[in-house]
Amino acid sequence: MFQKKTLIRLLVIVILVPLLGLIGLSLMSKRPANLGVNEGQLAPCPTSPNCVSSQSNDSEHGMTPIKYQGDTASNIQNIKSVMQARPRTNLITERDNYLHFEATSKILRFVDDIEFYIDEENQLIQFRSASRVGRSDMGVNRKRMNEIQQALNENKNS
Repeated sequence: MFQKKTLIRLLVIVILVPLLGLIGLSLMSKRPANLGVNEGQLAPCPTSPNCVSSQSNDSEHGMTPIKYQGDTASNIQNIKSVMQARPRTNLITERDNYLHFEATSKILRFVDDIEFYIDEENQLIQFRSASRVGRSDMGVNRKRMNEIQQALNENKNS
């Protein structure tokens, strides 16, 4: 009986304590102050691998921007339509050529910031998707942006 109680306590410590720590970290994360467009640029990705951006030049963070046709308003509407279909994703900021969304993970409630900038001069949709906390995102931001790129291309072709 003593061994069973000790084993249960050990399991609680090994599993529950780190899990509560992650949940606490998630709840304490704040919206970064450097979001938005500054002289045609979204914020650079940090050195950690939990961010992707179409304006990054390195292979760890970089992705290809999305080419677009038509006017800014219809492209903004296309982005909003695609993003509204994604679960646990909310529009936070909308300006003439900029959108900021927050996506919340299902279980631990981690928040990622997703930004889009319509570069009218080059007819590109620049984007950035970054985790607020932690170091690794296990490829979530890159996977998400690949899915969004595909959905945006499908929407503009239909």
